[in-house]
Amino acid sequence: MGSPRILVVDDDPTVAEVVAGYLDRAGYAVDRADDGPTALTRAAAHRPDLVVLDLMLPGMDGLEVCRRIRGQGPVPVIMLTARGDEDDRILGLEVGADDYVTKPFSPRELVLRVESVLRRSRPAPTEQHRLGAAGLTVDPAARRAAKNGTELALTLREFDLLSFFLRHPGQAFGREDLMREVWGWDFGDLSTVTVHVRRLRGKVEDDPARPRLIRTVWGVGYRFDPAGGED
Repeated sequence: MGSPRILVVDDDPTVAEVVAGYLDRAGYAVDRADDGPTALTRAAAHRPDLVVLDLMLPGMDGLEVCRRIRGQGPVPVIMLTARGDEDDRILGLEVGADDYVTKPFSPRELVLRVESVLRRSRPAPTEQHRLGAAGLTVDPAARRAAKNGTELALTLREFDLLSFFLRHPGQAFGREDLMREVWGWDFGDLSTVTVHVRRLRGKVEDDPARPRLIRTVWGVGYRFDPAGGED
């Protein structure tokens, strides 16, 4: 099948060259783009397996590029943010980024994040059986999910999060637990989990403002309640 194809989108030629170099040495096929329109053209011509995308691009920002690339079909996205500003990180996650790295960053760390996201995007052999509860169904082999028969447009992490909840109905998990089990990280910004739970609720709950399936357990974290009962 060949090496996974990574599209690196950054208007800073030094950053793009360093990132592309590390990814190339790690065995990936790398495409580069220095602005949004070029990124969209490259993504349409050669569908990437993952996109490393700078948030702050000239003309068309990374958020819009992410939306448009995702409009062509599902693809994992790692967002690069220039600052440690929480608003920047939240924006990237809200638009559907699967991960983010804050500049300045270690290229080795970025490669590890790429490996992690790609690994999580491919179901393990033990995860082939279908899951279902409360009108929700998940097919890990096909990476497809549905609610009452209607397919859900989920990002990589949203899919993994829903699958995890379906495997563990009625159990409460802290954000640290979810980050470790779903993201595969032993460290990271816990707001990543919070945003993804909120996004997932928006797609699986009848009333996301009053969630009945993915419940908040105060002082602990979250619990999937397939009965949708009241506390």
